[in-house]
Amino acid sequence: MDRRLPLVTAAAATLAAAVALDRGRTRRAALRHAAVTGGSRGLGFAVAHELLRRGYRVSICGRDETTLELARRVLSRAGDVAAIPCDLTEPDGARRFVAEAQAAFGPIDVLVNNAATMVVGPLETMTEADFERSMRLHFFAPLRLVRAVLPGMRARRSGRIVNISSIGGRVSPPHLLPYVAGKFALTGLSEGLRAELAGSGIRVTTVCPGLTRTGSPRHVSFKGRFRREHGWFAVSDALPFVSGDARRTARRVVDAAERGRADLITTLPARFGVAFHGLFPGLTAMLFGIAGRWLPRADGVGARTVPGRESGSRWAPSVLTRLADRAAAELNQEPGPPLGREST
Repeated sequence: MDRRLPLVTAAAATLAAAVALDRGRTRRAALRHAAVTGGSRGLGFAVAHELLRRGYRVSICGRDETTLELARRVLSRAGDVAAIPCDLTEPDGARRFVAEAQAAFGPIDVLVNNAATMVVGPLETMTEADFERSMRLHFFAPLRLVRAVLPGMRARRSGRIVNISSIGGRVSPPHLLPYVAGKFALTGLSEGLRAELAGSGIRVTTVCPGLTRTGSPRHVSFKGRFRREHGWFAVSDALPFVSGDARRTARRVVDAAERGRADLITTLPARFGVAFHGLFPGLTAMLFGIAGRWLPRADGVGARTVPGRESGSRWAPSVLTRLADRAAAELNQEPGPPLGREST
């Protein structure tokens, strides 16, 4: 046996690894423009900042022009940002966002579908319009955005699509039915897209965050006994060891996009919940049913919606929500003095 053969084999393996690494770097280097929906606050704001930190040019969109402009001012300290006001629930919203983003920074290499809305309360307080609104934003808006960016990505044979669903898109708790209906639809769309686009050079990642401290409860709508609904929701969203840090979540989302991962569940409790539901769906439903009996009833304001910022109680804001309240200031959920600091 030729003694040089092992050396030749090792050299070939090293060369192959180097080529693969170089290709990976080339693919990442080619990803230069990212579009983030709902990027003006919360998790979308954190994801936009992380993308900028890694050298991307970033386009964000939102419905509130004041919040959007504040986000642009802060994010622009980290890189090039285009802030585009639009309503993605409108049929033409997705096309307009993509067109204006591409006019600003060229082809979109990374699309992050993050925009979300939520209404909390028992089924008796929900209207068909609540379900329609959720489907328009959580399902049809991502579908339209994907269709708008796909021709360019197919032509370049490269691209990343990140659909930020939710743990509520894998496991369905009570008092969140319109939200979870939309998120389940997005999860199915996202996983099917990855299969459809296999071999095209376009990778689709489905992200299902667990509870994340973004300060979002002040922008959630509540029904029925709205103060009690807000209390349990805000406290659950803020507890350490149960909820995740938004900036760490954003780093993991961008890592998953760059690597082209199929899916990402961001917290240990969420991963456990999904696994438990997969093994014991009946038991999961029974436990949620027990929990639902402790949740507020449908009286109070009934089907009328009250925003979270008007739903305070002795439970929230309180020491129990301190971490989420701090995150709200950092992630542009409530304009104020912390917005003057540069995000890190």
